[in-house]
Amino acid sequence: MADNDKRGFASMDDEKQREIASKGGKAAHEKGTAHEFTPEEAREAGRKGGEAVSQDRQHMAEIGREGGEHSRGGGRSSEGSGGSKEGSGGSEQQSTRGGTSEQHAKAGRQSHKND
Repeated sequence: MADNDKRGFASMDDEKQREIASKGGKAAHEKGTAHEFTPEEAREAGRKGGEAVSQDRQHMAEIGREGGEHSRGGGRSSEGSGGSKEGSGGSEQQSTRGGTSEQHAKAGRQSHKND
């Protein structure tokens, strides 16, 4: 047998490994020995995950484009309307679905208070 042949758990397909790991996690929770994240640990894990994902610029561009397509009625039209209008009686007020730029700025300032 070659030195690089996989044995035991490593030789199983991903689905089988996932099934076994899931059983182990459930058993640990039932027994009370599973690790439970503190709010600080969870915050740190989320920050690290966000940093890792944001390094992939192509992925970020794709999800940004997808989000733009789902907001304001499918994105920009060729007529340059700049988004859908809300209100009645022909109001020229632009949609603020998702918040105004001022609300976004305020939320951004607040989210950095805990850094």
